[in-house]
Amino acid sequence: MTREQKSDLIKVLSGEFSESKGLVFAEYKGMNVKDLEEMRNEARTKALKVKVLKNTLAMVAMKKVGIEGLGLKDTNIAVWGEDQLEVCKLVEKYSSKHDGKMMIKSGYLEGKVTDKATIIALSKLPSKPELIGMLLSVWTAPARMFVTGLDELRKQKEAA
Repeated sequence: MTREQKSDLIKVLSGEFSESKGLVFAEYKGMNVKDLEEMRNEARTKALKVKVLKNTLAMVAMKKVGIEGLGLKDTNIAVWGEDQLEVCKLVEKYSSKHDGKMMIKSGYLEGKVTDKATIIALSKLPSKPELIGMLLSVWTAPARMFVTGLDELRKQKEAA
């Protein structure tokens, strides 16, 4: 990779990192290409980016946008996007699926450096659509119960 290509990559990465709400790094030793492609394809459907990065280039790009405190070592795969819960869920899913081959290292969520435990905890939370569904279910429960009661009353009247 030439110096110019590295410079262009750093510009692109720093722009994308600054716009993203969630950034997670994981070690992917032992994962095969098929598994990585499967992860990338799923990430595309959720508007997330997945890329294997050289540590020095990632560190320079992060430093340009004010992300500091992530010490990157060994081989890393970065996952980032607008929805930090989706980022955490994707990385945790593949970490669990390929136990020992992919290990969550650290992340940068909501302007703070986070550890593996925080990322796993966030991945367990329901997503926005799930929360909206739960809320709608709670809101419509009284109306459902009322309609069910009226239907039962109608059946009793017809039986009598």
